[in-house]
Amino acid sequence: MTDNVHLGHRARKRFGQNFLHDDMIIDKIVTAIDPKPSDNLVEIGPGLGAITEPVTDLSGQLTVVELDKDLAERLTQHPFLGPKLTVHQGDAMKFDFASLIRDDEKLKVFGNLPYNVSTPLLFHLFEFVDNIEHMHFMLQKEVVKRMVAGPGSKAFGRLSVMTQYYCHAMPVIDVPPECFKPAPKVDSAVVRLIPKKPEQRTAKSTKLLNTVCLEAFNQRRKTLRNSLSNLLTADELTALGIDPSLRAESLSLTQFIDIANWIYDNKQ
Repeated sequence: MTDNVHLGHRARKRFGQNFLHDDMIIDKIVTAIDPKPSDNLVEIGPGLGAITEPVTDLSGQLTVVELDKDLAERLTQHPFLGPKLTVHQGDAMKFDFASLIRDDEKLKVFGNLPYNVSTPLLFHLFEFVDNIEHMHFMLQKEVVKRMVAGPGSKAFGRLSVMTQYYCHAMPVIDVPPECFKPAPKVDSAVVRLIPKKPEQRTAKSTKLLNTVCLEAFNQRRKTLRNSLSNLLTADELTALGIDPSLRAESLSLTQFIDIANWIYDNKQ
């Protein structure tokens, strides 16, 4: 794949840059975000502003977090966009999103997330869900499939459990490769994430819930008796009403929470 020069900017592989240019898709994404002048909007990785421009047209202002110094500078200097933007040049994976809260106005976060960092970036954002009203992200289609997958599906895994622990997740729109420059080798999709209320998140330790998922899905072919043997016994699983001969993909989110909470109460 050759490097793409677009509006004087060369797409950088190390940042996972692929720039969206399909107007119909952009319009559908902006409609899903539904930006309003009163919104506290945050865009991660605005790139060349394909979504930034139509969103600011509707909202009047926007905060952006951009890793690429050149792109951050371009946005700051942009004759039309510049005055409407608050640009934070830096790594979104280290960014304190809670710092953007003003007047108790929750954030509406969106972006075209680089494929190479999408999962760790999502996990970072989950730490701020109580400050967020909703999120819309363009991701690799396979990642979106995993985020929204239910028990019994081959796509169901740690990302499914942890995403659905924090948020209601639903696919919004598929985005084929030709909508980007340069065209990626994979299909993309947009996902909508609506954070759950704190009282809906009943794990006593999300770190422990994540550990249970890591162990359970690390070797998917193994039964729970084997995959979770470092954490609890087959008898202890049975006492929780969980069949130890099942595989991880058969369990519900609630059952994963039950296991994590039992370990928290009994093994800490």
